[in-house]
Amino acid sequence: MSRLILTLSEATADAALTDGTFDEVFLWTGAGRTTFTGSTGPYLHELGAVNPINVDLVRIALAVLAADRSILRVGRGSDWNARDLDLTIDVANADIWTARADELSELIGFLTGDHWSFIFTQAPEAAFPPLAVEGERHGRTVLLSGGADSAVGALLSALDLGAGRSQALVSHYSFTALSPVQRDLVAAIEGLVPGQAQVHHQFHLNRASRRLDGTDFRSETSTRSRSFLFLALGLAVAERANSLLWIPENGFASLNPPLGPDRRGSLSTHTTHPRFLRELSALVTAAGGHGVLENPFEPITKGEMFRRLAAAIGVDEASRYLSATNSCSHTDGRYSGAPAGTACGVCFGCLVRRSAFAASGVPDATTYLVDDTSGRFDEFVRGKSIVEPMRDFVARGVRPRDVMAMSLPEGYRAQDALTLCALGVDELRQVVA
Repeated sequence: MSRLILTLSEATADAALTDGTFDEVFLWTGAGRTTFTGSTGPYLHELGAVNPINVDLVRIALAVLAADRSILRVGRGSDWNARDLDLTIDVANADIWTARADELSELIGFLTGDHWSFIFTQAPEAAFPPLAVEGERHGRTVLLSGGADSAVGALLSALDLGAGRSQALVSHYSFTALSPVQRDLVAAIEGLVPGQAQVHHQFHLNRASRRLDGTDFRSETSTRSRSFLFLALGLAVAERANSLLWIPENGFASLNPPLGPDRRGSLSTHTTHPRFLRELSALVTAAGGHGVLENPFEPITKGEMFRRLAAAIGVDEASRYLSATNSCSHTDGRYSGAPAGTACGVCFGCLVRRSAFAASGVPDATTYLVDDTSGRFDEFVRGKSIVEPMRDFVARGVRPRDVMAMSLPEGYRAQDALTLCALGVDELRQVVA
């Protein structure tokens, strides 16, 4: 078992380093000595007086992400997700979270495929009270990652609200090339929906590369908990906005049927899985926080999302807007000489994106490295490609027994999941068959 701690106290961090109780020590301070990047502090003061339960949720999510990134997995195939992680976290409401520790362990275990246990300790009081920021009221709060699904959701939400209203858009990035993509999408929405305020909250919060003692952290590449932090930040903003949080993601990707028998657990992600979202909402609400969220695109494919957008703003405008998004799973193409933020064209995110363009009839103006004829990126593309596993997956299809293994939440009919997966496979067939 690996033992880790996230504390807000330098004294606690130093004591933990000295006695050697923990395998990794994470210190989160608003400025100065810290093991995290970004300007966001552990009390979220820049947002005003956020519900303490939602502040705690952000701390928990950041601790989970730091642990997930710092403890290497062992092995491959279907067994490489079996880590035992014991995590101690400073929170404002230790008793409330201790009473829900087992529920949280099960929820995060479903997300990452690991075995988690949580210990909650009392966080120090903030050195100063939160800023006197009057709570903003928005018609909706929407996660805006820079990917195509979130871009569709943000624009359709804006069109639904109409002029004279406002919405909060929440972005999080660790890879800096995504930051301008997110800002450009906000500008595009402002141009397409004049007379509506787009209030953009852009967070840059991540574990740093070095420990407090100056040595390098280990870096596990299969991280599946990153979007949990995104959700927690979104709920904190939505709490201040007194609004529902939209998590725009096509339902096929949310169900995430395995590509094969060895593509389960940590090789897949459950971040927007219907079960995860429902249980997260219920947990946060029961703890006394703001947990009102939904994925409005849960029943449809990515291609259908693209069709709805094209119907709303026209095919040509949809092509320009969607082609400016980034859905690629890989951010390291720059090390092979590719421009920052370039899409590979052969990862799961790119293949589902390309299939959505094809299925919707919206022209795809995205530049993909797989289409480069110079040969400079051939090795990089080969290393990222899952085209062959996807071809096998499309040929096999999603079977009833696959659906039965999806851990569907109560009320989600297995037949509906099977029908949705069949539609998703049909879209993929246009690209990988």
